[in-house]
Amino acid sequence: MRVALLANLIKNAPTWPGMAPDHWDDLDSEATIEAIAAALAANGHNVTFLEGDVTLYDKLRHNRPDICFNICEGHFGDSRESQIPALLEMLRLPYTGSRVLTLALALDKPMTKRVLAYHNLPTPPFQAFERVHEPLDPDLTFPLFVKPSREGTGMGVTADSIVHNETQLRTQLQRLFERYDQSVLVEKFIDGREVTVGIVGNLSTPIARRVPEDEDAPRITRGLTFLPPLEVDMSRYPVEEAGIYTSNIKTALVHEFHYLCPAPLPESLVNDLNWYAAATFRVTGCFDVARIDFRLDANDNNKPYILEINPLPGLNPEYSDLCLEAKAAGWSYEELVNRILDEAIERHGL
Repeated sequence: MRVALLANLIKNAPTWPGMAPDHWDDLDSEATIEAIAAALAANGHNVTFLEGDVTLYDKLRHNRPDICFNICEGHFGDSRESQIPALLEMLRLPYTGSRVLTLALALDKPMTKRVLAYHNLPTPPFQAFERVHEPLDPDLTFPLFVKPSREGTGMGVTADSIVHNETQLRTQLQRLFERYDQSVLVEKFIDGREVTVGIVGNLSTPIARRVPEDEDAPRITRGLTFLPPLEVDMSRYPVEEAGIYTSNIKTALVHEFHYLCPAPLPESLVNDLNWYAAATFRVTGCFDVARIDFRLDANDNNKPYILEINPLPGLNPEYSDLCLEAKAAGWSYEELVNRILDEAIERHGL
């Protein structure tokens, strides 16, 4: 097939005076694009890379690929990850991954948590702040965790993200408002292990974006393949990282990534994580691939709490969580990339 590989390269991103140094941390490197293209080509596809910017509309009308492999993060706007899928749907071009509504929802962490809470899925209690001195919900107790509402790759997450009193909370709010110019998510800090679960596949249709009344119904997971859970081995990192998966770990220390995969967890807990991952995949409307991040509460028998879902998980073969999980499952990188494409091909009826 003629496959258009759509992404946003860091080197092509716009710049301006005073922009935050981590502003484009969630965009892709040339190494990632070259690896995906090579994997698709190894399966016989004719691959063309196209930058997901304002030039894309004309290029797609000219090239008319059979399908697009989309990993565009976007450049501007509250729903930037959904902009290219909206364009593709307008042009009636099939593409991999989740659709417009899901990508817009998942980028907004507070809105995603509202959906999870509505469906009684466990996520830490939270509050979205718009002002530094907005009163703290009396139901929220310290310690709390503070991060931007609409960023990826751990942007804005440092040891200072854990706050233990009002002074620290207000200082961190002010810092994030100034740096990211968006609302800030404040949630109950879950002290414990950080685990992520990757999913490849699609739920059997038709699908309602809700958890079935019968929680043991096979359709909650039918059609999905769960990759082995990956745990970030926080014991291998400096104490300055405060035991959390910081932006520094995800960027500056990414080539020294310390992890356990499969994570050393009892089978019953892995089954629970997979069920919660499938439920999150379902209620947010994901397709083809996603990664769900959890914290296991050390003070409550490792009870899982859903932090967020990433329907555009990283695909760098050297260090991206999903790729490491696939490797632990015995998949080659080529198998992972082409499995994502094949799921989309089948879903679109190509």
